[in-house]
Amino acid sequence: MIRWVFALLVGLAALAVPVLGQDSMPPAPYAYNQLDDPRLEAEASALMHTLRCLKCQSQSIADSDAPMAGDMRHQVRSRILAGESPDQIRAWLIARYGDYVSYEPEVSATTWPLFAVPVLLLLIVGGVLLRRLGRKRNDAGEAA
Repeated sequence: MIRWVFALLVGLAALAVPVLGQDSMPPAPYAYNQLDDPRLEAEASALMHTLRCLKCQSQSIADSDAPMAGDMRHQVRSRILAGESPDQIRAWLIARYGDYVSYEPEVSATTWPLFAVPVLLLLIVGGVLLRRLGRKRNDAGEAA
């Protein structure tokens, strides 16, 4: 009987473990509160719409409700309040989280394939099409 009670308690404890993993920290002050200065808030908002939420991956940090996006919004707003420019904040976030955080990636040693591969594929497809069209013309000219 004691074994069954112990097994039941262990099972219940195992079910309760995911609850412990929930985010119990309160949101950062500027995660959901706008800045008092409308000009600074407009700068922050414009920047937040160009930064990707790393958890959601398809939403900007301005649109995401993920706690990580809230922390990133707080960082953007507090750094704008401290006098940093949007370009400085973007560079800091890219250095911290990687190139993926930006919807507007810059050409660098790690991102150049993203820009080169589509151009290379278009050139290959164009070359294949030109060869096939050239063969058809030659075949049609020889048949006549």
